[in-house]
Amino acid sequence: MPVPFLPQRPLEKAYDYIVVGSGSGGSAVARRLIDGSNATVLLIEAGEAGIDVAEIDNPAAWVPLGRSRYDWGYDYAPTPLVNGRTIGIPRGKVLGGSSAINAMMWYRGHPMDYDAWADAGCDGWSFKDVLPYFKHCEDWEGGETEFRGAGGPLRIERPPDLHPVAEAMLGGSAELDIPVIDDPNGETNEGATPANFNISAGQRWSSAKGYLHPILDNGRLTVLTGSLAIGLTVENGRATAVRHLVDGLVRETRAASGIILALGAIDTPRLLMLSGIGDPQELKRLGLPVISALPGVGQNLQDHPLVQACVFRAKKPLGPIVGNGGGTMINWKSSACLPQSDLHAFPVQGNSAEPRLRQLYDMSGDVFSIGAGLMRSKSTGYLRLLSGEPLGSVEIQPNFLAETEDLDALVIAVETVMELAATKAYADLFAGYAAPDRPLSRQETIEFIRNGCSTFFHTCGTCAMGKGEMAVVDSRLNVHGIGGLTIADASVIPIIPTCNTHAPATMIGERAAAFLLGSA
Repeated sequence: MPVPFLPQRPLEKAYDYIVVGSGSGGSAVARRLIDGSNATVLLIEAGEAGIDVAEIDNPAAWVPLGRSRYDWGYDYAPTPLVNGRTIGIPRGKVLGGSSAINAMMWYRGHPMDYDAWADAGCDGWSFKDVLPYFKHCEDWEGGETEFRGAGGPLRIERPPDLHPVAEAMLGGSAELDIPVIDDPNGETNEGATPANFNISAGQRWSSAKGYLHPILDNGRLTVLTGSLAIGLTVENGRATAVRHLVDGLVRETRAASGIILALGAIDTPRLLMLSGIGDPQELKRLGLPVISALPGVGQNLQDHPLVQACVFRAKKPLGPIVGNGGGTMINWKSSACLPQSDLHAFPVQGNSAEPRLRQLYDMSGDVFSIGAGLMRSKSTGYLRLLSGEPLGSVEIQPNFLAETEDLDALVIAVETVMELAATKAYADLFAGYAAPDRPLSRQETIEFIRNGCSTFFHTCGTCAMGKGEMAVVDSRLNVHGIGGLTIADASVIPIIPTCNTHAPATMIGERAAAFLLGSA
């Protein structure tokens, strides 16, 4: 694919649709609105274009993108549950959003995840309902099947070659009686498997590349980068315009048909609150007007806790990084009585330990890591503005480990990973334990988890879909009580699925466009 060019079109006073945020959901909405109608679309992105940037395109270079110029630089607030540590939460600030800086995993979890959404009052969001939209996203290397799509905007491939650290995970899992499966995006996700990646020909395939680059030359699409949205204009109960910065000046651009928010689970609720849409008590505390009382804005924050990581000494140098530095994954149950997998682990071709663990353990020399996390986490938190200014401070609290059953499951995850590295499959790699440096007691394992607890970067749920008092959007993704305002990102997720959130957020964007176009 030739390197695209971002046209510099003049900013008009009004468009049919304005999409705010160009990440997984926003890119999908913008593309489908252009493809499926004659509408004019303005796509507003606060970050840069990020086109033809080597560190974005190179799958092996993704880790340093967090805390780079392409990241918002957010943190989770410390709590005693994680021993007072601040946990970084990378969020993409570039065309393509977090899909341009993430680990490129394409993974949608288990069908039961979406059936749970329907059971929670999200009509039309069962797995049967959402599967066609997942398939619509995909250009799967294996072609179309009952569960997979082909010809869609996002290229999805297995790694052509597995690093020995990734290969050993498959054999070691089989030794522990964890099944080895062909595809985690099939009928079930339980087992060890090569991962699915948005990588093709050795390069990242972001939402920008898949959804936006092919339509940048369409005259009905205006992509405005470097523009921060600071508020919405609501007139007679309808969102009619977006206030945003252009070259440091406030512009108000109107939308004739609708505004779609896709800023992600942090900045979508922030923009709503800055616009007077949220909990009245919170808005009054910040000195903001109450335009619409929606107490659920910023609540129900969910993420998957990740123990980062168990580190092991290697018998020999591991060689150059293959793919994104991982390659495989395992999904398994912390208890046989569970209806679906709740634990997840993945290999790392090097040291991926949290800073606190690096202080506590000697990890010098050649090492490899296994990250272990919980995908059916029960702990929930919140997002709270500390200022009514557009770029004011914000408190983001996932409440990791607040629920005892989350901690219990993570103990089993760490214990399993320690056993995994000692299986015969790792015999040519494993030269001993580094962090932890020996098998631990239960209480020691809990302390290890508190020191190593990090995030999968799967923040979601802060503008949850549903029918109750705390719901923010309805089952067609319309904001309750405000006309012309749709949300199309991970903030609408009511219950966190057992997967990376890029795929669900993309599916949500596809559905939002279908609702707007009247095709669903």
